Amino acid sequence: MHPGVPPFPKHFDGKRYFNPDAPQARGFRDALRWKLTSRPQPSPRFVSDVAPSKPPASVEGRELRVTLINHSTVLLQQSGCNILTDPIWSERATPVTGMGPRRRRSPGVLLDDLPRIDIVLLSHNHYDHLDLATVRRLAARGQSQFIVPVGVADLLRSKNIGPVHELDWGDVLPLAGAAIHCVPALHFSARGLFDRNRTLWCGYIIEFADRIVYFAADTAFGAHFEAIRERFGTPHLALLPIGAYEPRWFMSSVHMGPEDAVKAHQILGATTSIAIHHGTFQLADESLDTPKQRLRECAPDNFLTLSNGECMVLA
Repeated sequence: MHPGVPPFPKHFDGKRYFNPDAPQARGFRDALRWKLTSRPQPSPRFVSDVAPSKPPASVEGRELRVTLINHSTVLLQQSGCNILTDPIWSERATPVTGMGPRRRRSPGVLLDDLPRIDIVLLSHNHYDHLDLATVRRLAARGQSQFIVPVGVADLLRSKNIGPVHELDWGDVLPLAGAAIHCVPALHFSARGLFDRNRTLWCGYIIEFADRIVYFAADTAFGAHFEAIRERFGTPHLALLPIGAYEPRWFMSSVHMGPEDAVKAHQILGATTSIAIHHGTFQLADESLDTPKQRLRECAPDNFLTLSNGECMVLA
């Protein structure tokens, strides 16, 4: 991390969190307007094109093995350390049984085929990123430490999930195998009608001994990408979201589209980027595979799309 870099900007007003120097998420009236005028592109009910893979128990040495499982769930393995981001194996991303966005592709790794998970990174409390059914199953193994942004630990502890560590933007947690830095994202939080922005949202920098990985989670495009590069240097790997971006008048304050993600990749100077947040749940008006198709049209060769279950090894 570069010395002398100023702290991340204020993002809490004493009651609620906010996106500093950036647009805020649209409110209920705009959400209602979107739903009443929405013209989503058609997508298949389910795509049976996933051949589940089985990761190794661990990866020793400096090689980094990256497996896209689904949506924003990625398994990172290096130097005997296994890290899982925003895990979801449920059939729906919703608090209401039988309603809400349903899975349209299978996970690329069966949950029972996961190796030991040392660290689980949870970026915010939305149901497609904090899936309690999955997190409970991971916690029942008794092997994982859970890292969350400020305000989210109470939810996990109320379900007897732990150990859990809560971080604010700029905080760092040294752990065996990696140091975890909490970094800004432009988004919002809510799990119900009355808790909007009561908890924080974030991305993470994962600092291994000889490389850094940036997990951007859910975020709009903004100045935080340059701030992250100034603070940590260029990442060896960036996991950047590309889906749930239409219509832009509603989604641009909280989600990047493929062209935004390419700009972020260029600003970060990432050696390699991998697209996340696409291809499993249709959360917005673009079709299931439009984000991947558009990214392939505009991205450089070192910005990759992986299928669920596909892995790559970075030397």
